[in-house]
Amino acid sequence: MKLPNITKLKNLKGKRVLLRVDFNVPIKDGAVVDDFRIQKVVPTIQFLKKSGAKTIILSHIGREKTDSLFPISSKLGEKIPHVFVEDFGSEEGKTALVSLKNGEVALIQNLRKWDGEKASDKKYAKTLAQFGDVYVNEAFAVSHRKDASVFLLPKLLPSYFGPLFCEEVENLSLAFKKHKPFLCILGGAKFETKMPLVKKYLVSADTVFVGGALANTFYKMKGLEIGASLADGSTPAMKALLKNKKMILPLDVVVDGPTGKIVRSPDQIEMTEKIVDDGPETIKMLETEIKKAKFVLWNGPLGYYEGGFDGATLAVAAALVKSGVQAVVGGGDTVAAIEKNKTKSKNIFVSTAGGAMLDFLSKGTLPAIDVVMKKK
Repeated sequence: MKLPNITKLKNLKGKRVLLRVDFNVPIKDGAVVDDFRIQKVVPTIQFLKKSGAKTIILSHIGREKTDSLFPISSKLGEKIPHVFVEDFGSEEGKTALVSLKNGEVALIQNLRKWDGEKASDKKYAKTLAQFGDVYVNEAFAVSHRKDASVFLLPKLLPSYFGPLFCEEVENLSLAFKKHKPFLCILGGAKFETKMPLVKKYLVSADTVFVGGALANTFYKMKGLEIGASLADGSTPAMKALLKNKKMILPLDVVVDGPTGKIVRSPDQIEMTEKIVDDGPETIKMLETEIKKAKFVLWNGPLGYYEGGFDGATLAVAAALVKSGVQAVVGGGDTVAAIEKNKTKSKNIFVSTAGGAMLDFLSKGTLPAIDVVMKKK
């Protein structure tokens, strides 16, 4: 898929660029906890600055209107001097935006502060569009949605994608090519979002490992006791997947219960216990599969990561880094595990996306991509 890349556009000097990014990063006590997504887009902003563009950054954060991008503004300010605009509809906000000089940057407050963003309101989109000459989507992680800033703005302005967005598409598209052996690792808890991938990659991959809370549903379908473990309801389609020899489940698991944490076989779990991580035999098995693989696709943690049960996830991340195998990794907790391994691997592409990655891998495109490509 050949996307129109903003870096190929000549003569950006003096052009007002609406740059949609994804600064939806974790905030604690008014400070940014993880700036991965911010750092990834800094080169794009610097490119626009050097090109003499007047850059207006658009993003959302959180789910509430009261959630603020101010902490992100403070963090971004360490690398990119900019003006923070609290309300683009106010006279003060309008003046700040229209007064930008060549090479200057502005960041607008959380787009979800206004109802028009989530409602994909045309009037709201037109109000934003009046501040720009060119639109650039550098927010792959939200491009599976039809919010105004990613779906309507491209219809109103000449539209392009940023280099990070193009990098996401290029690397995720590797999963559509033939690799032998191809290992797919799927974890996490939301079965409904992973089910399309399980089905798809049981066809194209050589091995599909299903771990984390996803595996609990399969254990339950096999008639095994899973205690208080998280699981989804089963369907006939899911039961059919159990017969596929390409799919493998954890050999052992870590459970938490009245006696504390203990490693058990999946057929030994008691009613009072909860599966919280994949076990040591499973880790060894995955390390072996990774060594054999030529390509690895991984999305989702292998345990209750946010609860501190990160053993299997960190071990598999370390195995990937050590192996040197070509890999594509995504999903917030999975990315965090890769980032914790100080030794970087040029063979591992770390996606900024979660849900958008899943949608792209299952469908081969996203709404925000389609709306631009149809114009072209």
